[in-house]
Amino acid sequence: MPVKVLRVVNRDRCIGCLSCMYACSRQVRQVGGTGKSAMRVRAYSGTEGTFSIRVCARCLEPDCAEACPTGALKAAPGGGVRLDRDTCSSCGACVKACTIAALQWDEEERVPIPCIHCGQCVKYCPNGVIDMVEREGGEENAG
Repeated sequence: MPVKVLRVVNRDRCIGCLSCMYACSRQVRQVGGTGKSAMRVRAYSGTEGTFSIRVCARCLEPDCAEACPTGALKAAPGGGVRLDRDTCSSCGACVKACTIAALQWDEEERVPIPCIHCGQCVKYCPNGVIDMVEREGGEENAG
């Protein structure tokens, strides 16, 4: 069965509306705002209209899971990670280990916010900036 992976496909079309982040927080975690989103959109410093869009690459061998000292983050089937909140020690090593700075941190609950690749962010992006695409067959590690 093909695995879908979240990708930034049209970065230049991003207007920084944060609809993707709101959708993730609202639809997946049932809270308003952007603080519980598993992705980040930020303006580049010193530029106008250019945005950094950080989305989980659904790595097959995630550095974030390997860095977790308690095993709270585990590699998920098809790539990416799943979190066992009861095991998390709130050390933040996973966020520091993410080589593409895509794993987000919940400041309130002091746990990582792993992307579940549900596609809600894609559904609410008005400009087609992000999409769920099939993982290419030869990829050893997404990124």
